[in-house]
Amino acid sequence: MVQVSVAGVALAGASAVEAQTQNPQAEAKKTMADATKILVAADPFAVTLKDAVVEHLKSKGYAVTDLGSTKDKPQSYFDCGAAVCKAMQAGQAQRAFLFCGTGMGMSIVANRFKGVTAAVVESVFAAKMSRAINNANVLCLGQMNWGEWMAKEAVDVFLNTKFTEGLDQFATFLGEACAKVEAIRP
Repeated sequence: MVQVSVAGVALAGASAVEAQTQNPQAEAKKTMADATKILVAADPFAVTLKDAVVEHLKSKGYAVTDLGSTKDKPQSYFDCGAAVCKAMQAGQAQRAFLFCGTGMGMSIVANRFKGVTAAVVESVFAAKMSRAINNANVLCLGQMNWGEWMAKEAVDVFLNTKFTEGLDQFATFLGEACAKVEAIRP
Protein backbone atom coordinates (compact mmCIF):
# COMPACT_ATOMS: atom_id res chain seq x y z
CA MET A 1 0.00 0.00 0.00
CA VAL A 2 1.14 3.50 -0.81
CA GLN A 3 -0.16 6.67 0.77
CA VAL A 4 -0.86 9.51 -1.62
CA SER A 5 -2.92 12.69 -1.39
CA VAL A 6 -3.03 15.45 1.15
CA ALA A 7 -5.48 13.56 3.34
CA GLY A 8 -3.26 10.52 3.66
CA VAL A 9 -5.88 8.16 2.28
CA ALA A 10 -4.27 4.82 1.53
CA LEU A 11 -4.57 3.78 -2.10
CA ALA A 12 -3.65 0.31 -3.27
CA GLY A 13 -1.43 -0.39 -6.23
CA ALA A 14 1.29 1.37 -8.16
CA SER A 15 -1.11 2.86 -10.72
CA ALA A 16 -2.04 5.69 -8.33
CA VAL A 17 1.62 6.58 -7.87
CA GLU A 18 2.27 6.33 -11.60
CA ALA A 19 -0.67 8.62 -12.36
CA GLN A 20 0.63 11.17 -9.89
CA THR A 21 4.18 11.15 -11.25
CA GLN A 22 3.30 10.89 -14.95
CA ASN A 23 0.65 13.62 -15.01
CA PRO A 24 0.88 15.93 -12.00
CA GLN A 25 -1.60 18.45 -13.49
CA ALA A 26 -4.29 15.78 -13.91
CA GLU A 27 -3.61 14.53 -10.39
CA ALA A 28 -3.90 18.07 -9.01
CA LYS A 29 -7.29 18.51 -10.71
CA LYS A 30 -8.46 15.14 -9.32
CA THR A 31 -7.27 16.10 -5.83
CA MET A 32 -9.16 19.41 -6.07
CA ALA A 33 -12.35 17.59 -7.15
CA ASP A 34 -11.89 15.01 -4.40
CA ALA A 35 -11.49 17.83 -1.86
CA THR A 36 -15.14 18.78 -2.42
CA LYS A 37 -16.33 15.29 -1.42
CA ILE A 38 -17.18 14.88 2.25
CA LEU A 39 -18.35 11.82 4.18
CA VAL A 40 -20.48 12.16 7.30
CA ALA A 41 -22.13 9.89 9.81
CA ALA A 42 -23.89 10.26 13.13
CA ASP A 43 -25.31 7.91 15.68
CA PRO A 44 -28.88 8.56 16.90
CA PHE A 45 -27.64 10.98 19.59
CA ALA A 46 -26.23 13.47 17.08
CA VAL A 47 -28.47 13.45 14.00
CA THR A 48 -29.59 17.04 14.62
CA LEU A 49 -26.03 18.40 14.70
CA LYS A 50 -25.00 16.30 11.68
CA ASP A 51 -27.99 17.53 9.66
CA ALA A 52 -27.15 21.17 10.44
CA VAL A 53 -23.53 20.66 9.37
CA VAL A 54 -24.56 18.78 6.20
CA GLU A 55 -26.87 21.64 5.21
CA HIS A 56 -24.00 24.08 5.82
CA LEU A 57 -21.54 22.03 3.75
CA LYS A 58 -23.98 21.67 0.86
CA SER A 59 -24.58 25.43 0.86
CA LYS A 60 -20.83 25.85 0.33
CA GLY A 61 -20.81 23.47 -2.65
CA TYR A 62 -19.54 20.28 -1.03
CA ALA A 63 -20.83 16.91 -2.19
CA VAL A 64 -21.82 15.20 1.05
CA THR A 65 -22.40 11.47 1.43
CA ASP A 66 -24.19 10.50 4.65
CA LEU A 67 -23.46 6.95 5.82
CA GLY A 68 -25.00 7.31 9.26
CA SER A 69 -28.22 7.58 11.17
CA THR A 70 -31.22 9.52 10.05
CA LYS A 71 -34.25 10.39 12.14
CA ASP A 72 -35.98 7.31 10.71
CA LYS A 73 -33.04 4.91 10.57
CA PRO A 74 -30.79 4.71 13.65
CA GLN A 75 -27.29 3.19 13.43
CA SER A 76 -24.72 2.61 16.15
CA TYR A 77 -21.61 4.78 16.22
CA PHE A 78 -19.37 1.75 15.71
CA ASP A 79 -21.22 0.66 12.56
CA CYS A 80 -21.61 4.00 10.78
CA GLY A 81 -18.20 5.30 11.91
CA ALA A 82 -16.57 2.18 10.47
CA ALA A 83 -18.53 2.59 7.22
CA VAL A 84 -17.15 6.11 6.77
CA CYS A 85 -13.57 5.03 7.44
CA LYS A 86 -13.82 2.13 5.00
CA ALA A 87 -15.16 4.55 2.39
CA MET A 88 -12.22 6.87 3.05
CA GLN A 89 -9.79 3.99 2.65
CA ALA A 90 -11.47 3.22 -0.68
CA GLY A 91 -10.76 6.79 -1.81
CA GLN A 92 -14.36 8.07 -1.75
CA ALA A 93 -13.36 11.26 0.12
CA GLN A 94 -10.37 12.93 1.73
CA ARG A 95 -12.25 14.36 4.72
CA ALA A 96 -15.05 13.21 6.99
CA PHE A 97 -17.10 14.43 9.92
CA LEU A 98 -18.39 12.02 12.54
CA PHE A 99 -20.95 12.89 15.20
CA CYS A 100 -22.09 11.15 18.37
CA GLY A 101 -23.00 12.21 21.90
CA THR A 102 -19.48 13.38 22.83
CA GLY A 103 -17.50 12.68 19.65
CA MET A 104 -15.25 10.32 21.61
CA GLY A 105 -16.86 7.05 20.52
CA MET A 106 -16.60 7.98 16.86
CA SER A 107 -12.98 9.04 17.35
CA ILE A 108 -12.07 5.73 18.98
CA VAL A 109 -13.66 3.79 16.11
CA ALA A 110 -12.13 5.96 13.38
CA ASN A 111 -8.60 5.74 14.73
CA ARG A 112 -8.68 1.97 14.32
CA PHE A 113 -8.43 2.39 10.53
CA LYS A 114 -5.14 2.74 8.67
CA GLY A 115 -4.87 6.08 6.89
CA VAL A 116 -7.50 7.70 9.10
CA THR A 117 -6.50 10.23 11.73
CA ALA A 118 -9.52 11.35 13.72
CA ALA A 119 -9.61 14.16 16.24
CA VAL A 120 -12.35 14.76 18.76
CA VAL A 121 -12.32 18.44 19.66
CA GLU A 122 -14.26 20.84 21.83
CA SER A 123 -13.16 24.16 20.34
CA VAL A 124 -12.71 25.79 16.96
CA PHE A 125 -9.05 26.35 17.81
CA ALA A 126 -8.53 22.64 18.49
CA ALA A 127 -10.20 21.81 15.15
CA LYS A 128 -7.72 24.09 13.39
CA MET A 129 -4.72 22.69 15.23
CA SER A 130 -5.79 19.08 14.63
CA ARG A 131 -5.18 19.82 10.94
CA ALA A 132 -2.09 22.01 11.32
CA ILE A 133 -0.27 19.78 13.83
CA ASN A 134 -1.69 16.28 13.41
CA ASN A 135 -2.85 16.30 9.78
CA ALA A 136 -6.21 14.90 10.94
CA ASN A 137 -8.57 13.95 8.13
CA VAL A 138 -11.63 13.19 10.28
CA LEU A 139 -13.22 15.60 12.74
CA CYS A 140 -15.42 14.15 15.48
CA LEU A 141 -17.94 16.39 17.21
CA GLY A 142 -20.30 15.70 20.08
CA GLN A 143 -23.92 16.86 20.09
CA MET A 144 -23.66 17.33 23.88
CA ASN A 145 -20.69 19.71 23.48
CA TRP A 146 -21.40 21.76 20.38
CA GLY A 147 -24.00 24.27 19.28
CA GLU A 148 -24.77 24.33 15.58
CA TRP A 149 -23.17 27.72 14.87
CA MET A 150 -19.84 26.82 16.52
CA ALA A 151 -19.83 23.36 14.93
CA LYS A 152 -20.11 25.00 11.51
CA GLU A 153 -17.16 27.24 12.41
CA ALA A 154 -15.11 24.19 13.45
CA VAL A 155 -15.98 22.38 10.22
CA ASP A 156 -14.98 25.40 8.12
CA VAL A 157 -11.64 25.86 9.85
CA PHE A 158 -10.95 22.11 9.62
CA LEU A 159 -11.56 22.14 5.87
CA ASN A 160 -9.56 25.32 5.26
CA THR A 161 -6.45 24.63 7.35
CA LYS A 162 -3.49 22.94 5.71
CA PHE A 163 -1.06 20.60 7.46
CA THR A 164 1.72 22.65 9.15
CA GLU A 165 -0.08 25.92 8.31
CA GLY A 166 1.51 28.66 10.39
CA LEU A 167 4.05 26.20 11.76
CA ASP A 168 6.71 26.35 9.03
CA GLN A 169 9.58 26.05 11.51
CA PHE A 170 8.15 22.70 12.68
CA ALA A 171 7.07 21.30 9.30
CA THR A 172 9.80 18.67 9.03
CA PHE A 173 9.30 17.49 12.59
CA LEU A 174 5.50 17.37 12.21
CA GLY A 175 5.73 15.39 8.97
CA GLU A 176 8.09 12.87 10.56
CA ALA A 177 5.93 12.69 13.69
CA CYS A 178 2.76 11.93 11.71
CA ALA A 179 4.57 9.17 9.78
CA LYS A 180 5.87 7.62 13.01
CA VAL A 181 2.45 7.75 14.64
CA GLU A 182 0.84 6.11 11.60
CA ALA A 183 3.51 3.38 11.71
CA ILE A 184 2.42 2.47 15.25
CA ARG A 185 -0.97 1.33 13.97
CA PRO A 186 -1.10 -2.44 13.37
